[in-house]
Parts: sequence; C-alpha cells; structure tokens
Amino acid sequence: MSAVLGAGTLLATALLALPVVSSAADARSSMTFSAPAQAEVPAAVSAAPALAPAPGPSLAPAPVAPAQFPLSASSLLLKSNAALVLDQSSGQTLYGKNVNAVLPIASITKLMTAMVVLDAKLDPNELLTVANEDVDTLRGSSSRLRVGAVATREDMLRLALIASENRAASALSRYYPGGRPAFIAAMNIKALSLGMRGTHYDDPTGLTSTNVSTAEDLATLVRAAHQYEKIREFTTTASDVATVSGRRIQFHNTNRLVASPGWDIGLSKTGYISEAGKCLVMQATLAGRAVVIVLLDSLGSYTRLADAGRIRHWLEVAAGYANPISVAHAEPRPTHATRVSAARVSVRKTASHSRTRRHHITVAARAHSPA
Repeated sequence: MSAVLGAGTLLATALLALPVVSSAADARSSMTFSAPAQAEVPAAVSAAPALAPAPGPSLAPAPVAPAQFPLSASSLLLKSNAALVLDQSSGQTLYGKNVNAVLPIASITKLMTAMVVLDAKLDPNELLTVANEDVDTLRGSSSRLRVGAVATREDMLRLALIASENRAASALSRYYPGGRPAFIAAMNIKALSLGMRGTHYDDPTGLTSTNVSTAEDLATLVRAAHQYEKIREFTTTASDVATVSGRRIQFHNTNRLVASPGWDIGLSKTGYISEAGKCLVMQATLAGRAVVIVLLDSLGSYTRLADAGRIRHWLEVAAGYANPISVAHAEPRPTHATRVSAARVSVRKTASHSRTRRHHITVAARAHSPA
C-alpha cells in the first residue's frame, strides 16, 4: 500500500510541474510535434472578425495569369550575325546584335521595291512584258518568267513578293515613270524619308551586293511596309496562282513559316546572295505582342528559321507561356512539309539501294548462267 501511495504522490508532483494551458491554440503549441504547414491566409480574410468571416462567392481558386519574367538578352543565343527584335507599337528594342552594321540585304530589297510601286499609284492591270534587260546576268539566277512573258503589274508585284521573282521586280522598275534610273532614285529618296541613313539601293531586286542596310534600318522598313495592305497580303500568302502569258502558274512563298499554323505573321520577306547570307525580316504577333524581327547574315539553310523559333520561345518564356529551361536552344518544330520531304529522301535512298542490290543480283546470275 505504501508503494501505491508513493507512486500517486510522484504523479501529482509531475502534473503540478506542467505549464497551465489557457486555450486550444496554447495546447497545440505546447505539443512536441508540429502539424502540417497551412497555406497563408489572404490579408483580406485575416482582417475580418474571427466569428463573422466575410462571405465568399466560391471556394474555387481564382484564375491565375501567366507569370511575367523580365526579358534577358543574355538568355537568347542567335546564330545570325546581325539581329534585332523590336516592339512594333512602342519601337522599344527588345534584343539587338550588331544592329548598326551595314550589310548586303539581298531580296529584302523587294519590300522597298513594292512600296515605291504602290506609292506611284500606277494601273495595277497594266500588262508588263519581261525583257532581256530583266535577265540576271550577274548571278545567273533561274526564273519561271521567260523573256516575252506578260503579266499585269499586280501579278508582277505578287510574284516579286511571294516567290521573290527577280525578273518581276526588274520589270516593275522598268515600267516606272522615268524608267529604272528614276525608280532606283525613288527607292533611295523613300529610304531617306523614313530615316534609314545606313541604307542604299542600286537595283530593285537585291542581286547586287551594293544594296545595303542595317538591322535597325530594316526594322524601320518593315514597320513602314506593314502599313500597305497589298504587301501584308502578298508576303504572307503561302502559295498563289498568277496569270502569265495567259497561263495560270502556281508560286510558293520563300518563307515556309507563313504556312505554319503556329505562327501569326503579318509581313515576311526572305533574301539570299552569297555576300549577304540568309536573311529574314518579319512582323509577327508572338506571346500576345506585335514585334518586328530582323535576321541578317545567317549561315546554313535553316539558321534564320531556327533563330526565329528561338525568338518566339524567348518571348513566350517572358510572358510565362513556356518553360525557360531550353530558351537558348529552342528550335522550330519540323513542319509537315519538312517531314514529308525527309520521308521522300528516305524513300529515294531505299529505292536507290534496292535498284543497286537488284543490279548486283542480276550481274551475279549472269556470271553463273550457262553460255
């Protein structure tokens, strides 16, 4: 019995040593384990009286807008030697690389050619004839417009902008009031009026390397050209049909991105001569923002398109629409046309291999056949 009384005395002493708990909250805080962390209560809710919380319309979470990230030029690695990304509305430079370098611009020239033609307000239905003077003797480039081919001024403009037809651009300049010299003078006057101080034109096609400009000037050119409805329409048409000498001929755009449903392009023009490298200018809406893109002196057939894809991904990351991890290495997804082309190459290689194998079998059979 004395042992039981001693144990009771010890238990009472231990209970008296415990701290006094005044509330349920104090009881929870005095425990040696912790409950899972709770989400932070919004200030508007915590300010309400504890016994009369403000009623809410729903317990469902409100829609969350995409996170906004600052544009970091260091995270955008472009392969083009000169590049510019411009906010079309404000004119703010979002990215720049060698923007004032004076470089050959190849067929980007044809945007200025188109503006001068449209500014003259000449009859779009007047028939123009391709002449010997329109043949490219400098580089020997091919053309589907033979000497003597006839088309309307509008169809010539369509071919110059969609398919970058050099003979069409040349014919347009010859039929300008005062001829080609007056046309080229008008191109340079227009450039100066737009403030394009680093730009000079010597021909309407871009075949000469003395047609030069800067990325900064070309962004100005794109913004000006984008105001012309015909230029917007023709440069963003994936393929079209023009009537040449009474025959309907289909032409395709030199920029395959205009046929991609994932791109919202408002103006586009490509260019290439060996001195200029691969060039591309565009107006496009990317991640909800209208931008002007200029890419000059790109190496390789797909570098300018890959750079365009990188810019798109970069802007999408900044708007919170894409994963930022791969922004520096983003490549445009292969289009259906690219996949079909690759498949055709594979089929041709397989067919060639099969023909070679059949040839070897035939030769071997002949070698072992009786005379």
